[in-house]
Amino acid sequence: MQKIMSKNVQHIQKSIMKGKHTMKNHYTNEKTGIGYTLQGDYYLPDFILPAEKEHSIGVWGQRHLRYIRQHTRVFYTNLLTNGKLNGHLADIDKQTENMFFRLVKELTEKEGVTEQLKAENQMEWVGRMNNIRNRAMEIVNDEIIYC
Repeated sequence: MQKIMSKNVQHIQKSIMKGKHTMKNHYTNEKTGIGYTLQGDYYLPDFILPAEKEHSIGVWGQRHLRYIRQHTRVFYTNLLTNGKLNGHLADIDKQTENMFFRLVKELTEKEGVTEQLKAENQMEWVGRMNNIRNRAMEIVNDEIIYC
């Protein structure tokens, strides 16, 4: 078997050297039905990703994209090849933004950070609001973005 294969390989190599053997630009595998196109010296499969709706993706969706691209590659690849990546990221972005604003509102009410405090002591108000926003961002990152 080995001798037969090596003779075939030698025959193909000789015909290539003589310029008799040329590679087709495109061919289809009969078993799988997958088409291949010649790119340089390699045949690459002709895969076309399914069409996907355009969604605007905000900062939360971009953070989640970065996370899934680096840490859950199989999940990312499945979303990408199924044409569901942009929809997933838009949903994450929407959920995260809603949760963030809800948390900020609840924490400001709970801690008594009001417009009156803002009028009386702006520096105190800014410090407390930054603290609330940072805590809300940490909660959102732990529960939605990085999970």
